[in-house]
Amino acid sequence: MENSEENKTRDRWDKADIILKPSCAIFTALAVAALGFFGSNYLKNRDAAETALRERTQAAEMSVRERTQATEMNVRLYTELMSKREEAESALRKDMFQSIIQSFLKAEKARLKPKEKVLNLELLAYNFHESLNLKPLFVDLEKEITASGDNGSAKRGYLDRLNKVASDVNRKEMLVLEQAGQKFERRIDLNQVPIDSSKAAPLILVDETLYVDGIERNFKISVQQADRKTKELQIKLDIKTPRDSGAPADTNSAEFWVGFFDFPLVDNTRLSQDQRCAIVVNRFVESSVDITLVYFPGSYASLKDKPYYQEVVQKLVKTKGL
Repeated sequence: MENSEENKTRDRWDKADIILKPSCAIFTALAVAALGFFGSNYLKNRDAAETALRERTQAAEMSVRERTQATEMNVRLYTELMSKREEAESALRKDMFQSIIQSFLKAEKARLKPKEKVLNLELLAYNFHESLNLKPLFVDLEKEITASGDNGSAKRGYLDRLNKVASDVNRKEMLVLEQAGQKFERRIDLNQVPIDSSKAAPLILVDETLYVDGIERNFKISVQQADRKTKELQIKLDIKTPRDSGAPADTNSAEFWVGFFDFPLVDNTRLSQDQRCAIVVNRFVESSVDITLVYFPGSYASLKDKPYYQEVVQKLVKTKGL
């Protein structure tokens, strides 16, 4: 009986083995086929995505290159146009300067009338005041007009034009310097100014402390004397740079005459650390004079007023923090 039951059990396992073996083979084949199919589709999709990404990247790079080339071309064209424009403007300014300056030479000067000379000086001042010290021409022409045989109203008209162009130039230059630096104004009572500086004490104005580029300086103005005829002041300027002011402590003094024809971009006092200061006469009447002191960086000074090499090196070292 036991053998019969064992045989029956073995027959069932044999039948199951016979049935399952082909089924496993079929399922394995199907699994392998499905894996191959889906794997192949995945690889194809990945390759397609990579190709599309690469094409988009290449298109974007090409677009960037095209825009860069177009920008470079536009910049180059603009630079060439500006360079040609500057060359043309420089040539025009050169011809204008030579033509005008010739009128102030001896051979040409005698043939011109005061009206033409004033006009030439106006053109020269309005176009070249940043690079030329025009005070000698103003003073010389003022003396010539005063000594000329023209009637009083004509002289007054020419002198008014000289004063107007000087005032315009001073105002233009001060607008530039005030933005870059600092200023203060003072009114001088001419009744308190000595006639002879050697016989009386000067008029000392209230001092002022200004700051430019982190450097503190104290300015004290002493009026030595006044020339009412030429409308000029003899000034003594004391400049003190205190300790821990952003620059080495020092004290400077300068003594000079200043009038309507002294323009701050050209006629200024050089300070340490490539800085400048200047005094401008704004108004000169019988009883009082209005002046302005402006303190500004040396980079705004006239083109002819170049900084010393030592100052340039010091500024570079300070900028780089060496």
